[in-house]
Amino acid sequence: MKYLSEYRDKQLIDTLATRIRSAITQPWVLMEVCGGQTHAIVKYALDQLLPEQLQLVHGPGCPVCVTAPETIDRAIAIALRPDVIFCSFGDMLRVPGSEHSLQQAASKGADVRMLYSPLDALDIARNNPESNVVFFAVGFETTAPASAMALAQARQAQLDNFYVLLSHFLVPPAMRCILGSPGNQVQGFLAPGHVCAVTGIDDYHVLAQQYSVPIVITGFEPADILQGVLHCIEQLERGESKADNQYRRAVQNEGNATAQQLVHDVFQVCDQTWRGIDTIEASGLKLNPDYECFDATRLLHSPIQTANRKNDCISGEILRGIKKPTHCPHFGTGCRPEHPMGAPMVSSEGACAAYFHYQ
Repeated sequence: MKYLSEYRDKQLIDTLATRIRSAITQPWVLMEVCGGQTHAIVKYALDQLLPEQLQLVHGPGCPVCVTAPETIDRAIAIALRPDVIFCSFGDMLRVPGSEHSLQQAASKGADVRMLYSPLDALDIARNNPESNVVFFAVGFETTAPASAMALAQARQAQLDNFYVLLSHFLVPPAMRCILGSPGNQVQGFLAPGHVCAVTGIDDYHVLAQQYSVPIVITGFEPADILQGVLHCIEQLERGESKADNQYRRAVQNEGNATAQQLVHDVFQVCDQTWRGIDTIEASGLKLNPDYECFDATRLLHSPIQTANRKNDCISGEILRGIKKPTHCPHFGTGCRPEHPMGAPMVSSEGACAAYFHYQ
């Protein structure tokens, strides 16, 4: 299959791994930002093909994983209202808030429905005018255009029973936070190709220059990732730091102008709280004034009190690339997909889920 099978070709992968081993002369630490990249690395055992001097660490590139517990608590409080149909992507249903998950809310009688598109939530709102239909809009820049399209259509149709609970995140500010944190050891990045297909790569040029760090935008197949690693290592060995687009078959340098305009029309940038990381300035999206009538928090009559529940989950350190899932004493025992202690074990892009399923 064009653009798939050739990027899994064993001979090509072995050649790239050999070139990486030949290019590296000293220890380097690279971070793959996206959880999809993490899953490919672990699934295809790419890390085992790399030299010992090269360490790959996992970043906060899973929006399900970084959605804050207080946002989950807010979602549960809204879903438990008797007049609400709460719609969400499937991965979000089992993510723990401070005490419970949306799946547990459903077991208590909440009308929680799993969807694949926010446009499906619009159909539900049209077909259920007596109910308030809430869509849990979660994701990075990749899914923000779909959320914006649903809101634009809801406004055009003058739907007064459609709402969104926003949990959208922006990738470059998180990378900036990691690079600026005390004790940071990350020296190069593999940036997410699907995000850059929407946004373009201008922000990554700025980051590379500001922090003197190479950034390579990659795809998600084994050859994509190894080629990205090779380009990153070659830059580091030459003392260069620039943004390089490995994923040219899908990413144009300027991105998708239509999607960018749609997001700009509906949303504005705001500070955002990331699970395990805290609040990052200008790293999220909120509704523009013209769309604030669709804000699902309007359905809440009082602030949500988030419980300070303590557990031994180290998801924050995993999301910041400080530790790996196997460093957690509960990994694979007390924390498993059927009984997760934290979001990285729940999400299909979570690092813990990747290690559990493939290692």
